[in-house]
Amino acid sequence: MSTTFNTRLLIVWLILTSMTLAYIWIDNTADQNGTLRASTVVTVSAIVIALIKVRIIFREFMEVRHAPLLLCRLTDGWVVLIGTCLLGSYFVGSAIAG
Repeated sequence: MSTTFNTRLLIVWLILTSMTLAYIWIDNTADQNGTLRASTVVTVSAIVIALIKVRIIFREFMEVRHAPLLLCRLTDGWVVLIGTCLLGSYFVGSAIAG
């Protein structure tokens, strides 16, 4: 293992950790009684942060970065598909409930 590889993984790990801490900072939504409430901004932010983290994990820790182009595109497509399904179901559910 080279020093560059270790440094790269350390930087990726720090980015993933900072994204998790950013989500925790964003997730401070409570009403006057201290009861947690749903917020569209927080929900969409959580989904987007999770999808970005999944793509980083695919590329860096699952070695898709060095894989053939088709596999890179398939994993990117999977992230987009899951993101579309999650956000779509959230917004459809919000529209039905509201």
